[in-house]
Amino acid sequence: MRRRIAAAAALVLLAACSAPPEVRHAPAGEAPFVYVDNLDVITEWDPSRSYSNEIIALQNIYETLTLWNPVTKKSAPRLATSWRSSADGRTWTFTLRSGVTFHTGRPLDAAAVKASIERTMKSGTGASYIWDGVSSIRVEDPETVTFSLKYPVPLDLVASAGYAAYIYDTKAAPDLGKWFSAGRDAGSGPYTVAKWQRGKEEELTLRAYDQYWGGWSRPHYSTVKYRVVPDLDRAWRMLRNGEATFVERLSPSLFAKASATPGVRTSERPSFQTAMALFNTASGPLRDVRVRRAIQQAIDYRGLIKDLRGAGAPNAGVIPGGLLGHVPARSPRQNPAGAAQLLARAGYGPEGEPLRLRMTYAEGDSDQRLFVTKLAAALRPLNVTLEARAMSWNAQWELGRKGGQDIFLMYWYPDYADGYSWFGNVFHSADPTGFNLAYLRDPSLDALLDTVPELTVTDKTAAQRTYERATTQVLDQRAAAALPWVVNYQRAYVGGVGGYDDNPAYPDVVFVYELRPSA
Repeated sequence: MRRRIAAAAALVLLAACSAPPEVRHAPAGEAPFVYVDNLDVITEWDPSRSYSNEIIALQNIYETLTLWNPVTKKSAPRLATSWRSSADGRTWTFTLRSGVTFHTGRPLDAAAVKASIERTMKSGTGASYIWDGVSSIRVEDPETVTFSLKYPVPLDLVASAGYAAYIYDTKAAPDLGKWFSAGRDAGSGPYTVAKWQRGKEEELTLRAYDQYWGGWSRPHYSTVKYRVVPDLDRAWRMLRNGEATFVERLSPSLFAKASATPGVRTSERPSFQTAMALFNTASGPLRDVRVRRAIQQAIDYRGLIKDLRGAGAPNAGVIPGGLLGHVPARSPRQNPAGAAQLLARAGYGPEGEPLRLRMTYAEGDSDQRLFVTKLAAALRPLNVTLEARAMSWNAQWELGRKGGQDIFLMYWYPDYADGYSWFGNVFHSADPTGFNLAYLRDPSLDALLDTVPELTVTDKTAAQRTYERATTQVLDQRAAAALPWVVNYQRAYVGGVGGYDDNPAYPDVVFVYELRPSA
């Protein structure tokens, strides 16, 4: 397993803090960086509303004030070169990098930061909740912006979020929504949109932004292509044949092949990404909590981890290890007899009425398909038939928002390196549904969760206790979901590519600008 080392982190921070080099012209004539994914890339173009897989592209198009560093577990400079907070944590001042321009040509200054964040806050969608603690934003001068807060918030961490923290040009067009929906961008990052083909295999192409503040003096990729290939065998062939540079996901057997193939490099590391089977608590047979608990107990947790062959690790609770709110003492176990008893009490089971459950999952994801196969096998002796349907992410999410299934299988990762993302977005009451695809409405849980953001700053011990109570409420009392594994990232890429490393706070993102292209 590749391990991030302090020297590599130092290089990243040095690049973030240093002045732009004199040479700014983008390189020409190099082969593109081709990223192969098994899911649709773009769900939402508007950086204020974006909340899905497009993070893999948008993190190369847009930038945030800070960037989370997995070595120090602290925020590092990005668009902001420094920041400070008041003693009570309610005032934060950021000093901005000078000379930065948007892809539209306009300057990125304090007024632009204020305008973009205020627009995101006003949207009230996606991850805009991350700014809920902000009461006002004040421009001190072109390179200084101050945030006043309603309550203490780690704003340097918030400003590093993978969603809703992007700084963008709000003056790009009179109707920004229409502007973005056409596949345009208004970012400041190293790459800008060259071509978007919704629904096509070669969905998105980015090109280098010549005036990027970081400069282009050393070799960089000048073109980035995102291709959607649900067939993992084909994705592997593309990498092996030189049609792809990077494959985000392979099956365990293909990853083993990649690890032993000359000219191919692999990367394996734990993540903050959890698999979640969300149960429909609002309609259908899973309205009955006894049936939901039966499904939880039917899952072969140990067998699944064994069959994932390194692609997943056991999960405990809701929040994965390494983040505040993780509950390591929990260890779910399969209990077929207990599942049968619960189903019998609900009128189902081997001696009762047959039960059919509809489930959706990601097309082309071999790990999710494995879970579906094993769950169907475990439920069959219980007189339960699982009707599972593999779908593209956009289609699955659209169906889920309409309540069109009993079990919704998906991955979840934090908006920023904080455990609140799971509870605040997936299990807090929401209207419209958003990502609460268990359709859970629990006022007592909501009230409990609403105390966490401030406690995270003022009393971490109390915040941990609150997370533990919320975990018990979601998984035991309400039985709204099962979280059977935490993803171990297993990547494969062209052997000549240098400088790649995973940052778990930005799942599946390759920061292409930081790479050294192969010869």
